[in-house]
Amino acid sequence: MRLSPYAEVAVRAVREAAHVLMEYFARPPAPGEVRYKGPVNPVTEADHASEACIVSVLREAFPDHSVVAEEGRGARFEGAPCWYVDPLDGTTNFAHRLPWFGVSVALAQGETVQVGVVYHPVLDELFVAERGAGAWLWSGGRARRLRVSDTSRLQEALVATGTPPDIGTTGNNLPQIVTLLKLAEDVRQMGSAALNLCYVAAGRLDAFWEPDLNPWDVAAGALMVLEAGGVVTGMDGSPYTADTRSPLATNGVLHPQLLALLQAPRDEV
Repeated sequence: MRLSPYAEVAVRAVREAAHVLMEYFARPPAPGEVRYKGPVNPVTEADHASEACIVSVLREAFPDHSVVAEEGRGARFEGAPCWYVDPLDGTTNFAHRLPWFGVSVALAQGETVQVGVVYHPVLDELFVAERGAGAWLWSGGRARRLRVSDTSRLQEALVATGTPPDIGTTGNNLPQIVTLLKLAEDVRQMGSAALNLCYVAAGRLDAFWEPDLNPWDVAAGALMVLEAGGVVTGMDGSPYTADTRSPLATNGVLHPQLLALLQAPRDEV
């Protein structure tokens, strides 16, 4: 796969940020390293250090581009291409030294995502997608093109989800999880939307949904699924855009059935 200059810079940014993250990950959390933006929404020094690294690389390469990053760095410029940056997707896992987290960077022009790069540093798996050029996994010095699964029966499908920070008070997504636990082969809740989406693209998962995410959580992984032959919409069935907050990503075959289940009234789920 021949990368565009945009993808090349994104790859460099996530690799440099991952090096920063792994230095933190290799040692126990220091006192005060983990803080909370909400009751169950941690942020660590590593989040900020990774974000500073990525934004610096992007700013140096593309000073006229917008950058929207989870921890607040960057700025929007009217009409400019926009980078969405999640410097540490899976912060809760990272804070507990659970080795399942990633770095996600995407470039959008308007509402259309053009480039997506997600890196899982612990496994050294680099996922890269460019609009019209496919989705690829770089691992062990080799690249292979990604394709979604061909699973057609929900009872044979392995699906994944996540829970929003307000689940303790709202119960948001719990009825859907219970329903899919009954109907699918199993439901995974692993703690990184970006990696879950990449796993759908790779055929390792058959579907992923999660309410109330942010563009930086979704953009890179959503493009990965689309370029791997899958389908991404909102959980309400609306077309996917860079601003979609509650995505459903599937191998395509399962999409209508999962949409119907996710849209069912709560007392019918």
